[in-house]
Amino acid sequence: MKSYFDFDKRVERRGTGSVKWDLRDNDVIPMWVADMDFESPREVRDAIEKRARHGVYGYTAESDSLYKAVIDWVSRRHNWTTEREWIVFTPGVMPGIREILQVLTRPGDKVILQSPVYAPFFRAIRDSGCHVMNNQLKYENKRYTMDFLDLEEKARDPRTKALILCNPHNPVGRVWTQEELTRLGNICLENEVVVISDEIHCDIIYKGYKHIPLASICDEFAENTITSIAPSKTFNLAGLNTAYLVIPNARIRREYANTILPKRATIFGGIAAEAAYTYGDEWLDALLDYLRGNRDFLIGYINARLPQIKTAEPEGTYLAWLDCRELGMDNDSLEGFMLEKAGLWVNQGYSFGSGGEGFVRMNIGCPRSTLEKALRRLDTAISSL
Repeated sequence: MKSYFDFDKRVERRGTGSVKWDLRDNDVIPMWVADMDFESPREVRDAIEKRARHGVYGYTAESDSLYKAVIDWVSRRHNWTTEREWIVFTPGVMPGIREILQVLTRPGDKVILQSPVYAPFFRAIRDSGCHVMNNQLKYENKRYTMDFLDLEEKARDPRTKALILCNPHNPVGRVWTQEELTRLGNICLENEVVVISDEIHCDIIYKGYKHIPLASICDEFAENTITSIAPSKTFNLAGLNTAYLVIPNARIRREYANTILPKRATIFGGIAAEAAYTYGDEWLDALLDYLRGNRDFLIGYINARLPQIKTAEPEGTYLAWLDCRELGMDNDSLEGFMLEKAGLWVNQGYSFGSGGEGFVRMNIGCPRSTLEKALRRLDTAISSL
């Protein structure tokens, strides 16, 4: 491991305009929005600094080398062969999903979600004039699974035009297996439901699990899937506003081009993505080791000291999904308890839709000392009840 992979290093983020750190007072530990408190790889910083010294920041097209870096990364890390013409750059995963919804749906159509799930999906569907069809996940023995019988019923509705898949799943941390994905993919194919697959967390996978892009399973799934990916979660680049859609279906690509104003990767976002995808393998492998240590520390602490809290072991992402229902609090009380008594800013489970009530989402993408401090605060707050 290279010496500069120091994930224990505390980087001061207050005063930088950080959404995560600058929106509440200094007494609260922010463990909510999904960005990490680690410096991006040195090669990324060097590439940005080199371009910044040029001094001219006009309109910029994506380079051949950026496309190659994206294609090579997806092939190397996820065994998925993609083509340059399939790739469309967007300012972020959610802007891309909103645009695809404009292409695939008309007002009054229905779109399937699998709650509890990333909250902005709900608004994106409603803003497009569509209705949310909730195929709620099943939670048993601290593990989530899909309700395929309910999914089949909702997919058969002739007004259902799309399904937004979250893989790996945010917030519950599941990395869907090939068997699960194949069953979902077949249901959607049989009912002419296009899958919009949010795979932004695809690189944050723990040992023993494997991310499988839905579109990589077979040609039929590829033709029926739009995949949304970004380097932002992997390399902590969310502020650079660069993501991409992978659209193998030529008809959907044409409709997208005819409906949506063309977007480009930002100057620094494109440069950062290329550097990260070209040089970032070793850094990412070291990050995954560190995050696994954080995950195991969290689970060990909860099991040993906080029996009122339960947690499913995350298979991917740096987000922990904590079951706080045994504390016996309603949504408002739990939110107030976490902020005012524990001094922790976490995401409240109810915001992720039905099935999230009584849970909180905690971001563990931070130095271990921060995580330990947060858990001690939670321990003290629960002990005082």
